[in-house]
Amino acid sequence: MKKLKVSITGCLGRMGTQLIKTIKKNKQIQIVSVTEGKIGEKRKIGNLKIQKNSINAFKNTSVIIDFTTPNCTIEVLKIAKRLRKKVVIGTTGFGLKQEKYIKNISKFIPVLKAGNMSLGINVLIYLAELTSKSLGSKYLIKIMEEHHKHKKDYPSGTALMLGEGAAKGRGKSLKKIMGKKSLNKNNFPFGKKINFSSKRKGEIVGNHSVLFSNNMEVINLTHNAYDRSLYSEGALHAAQWLTKKRPGYYSMRDVLNI
Repeated sequence: MKKLKVSITGCLGRMGTQLIKTIKKNKQIQIVSVTEGKIGEKRKIGNLKIQKNSINAFKNTSVIIDFTTPNCTIEVLKIAKRLRKKVVIGTTGFGLKQEKYIKNISKFIPVLKAGNMSLGINVLIYLAELTSKSLGSKYLIKIMEEHHKHKKDYPSGTALMLGEGAAKGRGKSLKKIMGKKSLNKNNFPFGKKINFSSKRKGEIVGNHSVLFSNNMEVINLTHNAYDRSLYSEGALHAAQWLTKKRPGYYSMRDVLNI
């Protein structure tokens, strides 16, 4: 069976390192190049020379998997467009102009972009939207998330994605119905808007819940992550799916057909 040839950008970062580790166990995928913005003293990963983003670095790949920074991703996309390479984007934090640029690039090459590559989380976002739409405004919504003590930002990006799904089910934007945001509080009530509760403790990989209540019952949609490799596994699943696609702007929903 012919192996899928991939390039990993940000190869020295947390996700880049995890992707390389996961691919070593996958007989269907081969890493043909790795790149990093600041190479430093480490010049190789295994037998692969660490390179800067360039035409030469990506010329032999089929799919570029990118978990870097917004500016770096844009640089990668410019090269990918010239080479007509497919790109999976796990980078977050893009500005409006950058988002517009990515969508424009997708007219020329297949681009799959997701703020969270976990298959389970993307199903949960879909279920949050469906549940919100089905139950209606009589049910109040709150979102709870837990992460390791090293994570500084709150709510997590994934919690916000869940909020966007729930808001979409109501036919509204999250910005309009965003409620209170709390950190490390035990007492966390429902409200008229979507409230967010965040906790930071230990080495928790990531727990997320979307709760709906009408004072007579509570519906709890929950996802618990126990291994960070689920994100790399999801990204590789997306890369394999993207190989058969024409130019376009895709998400994990497309991968999951939901």
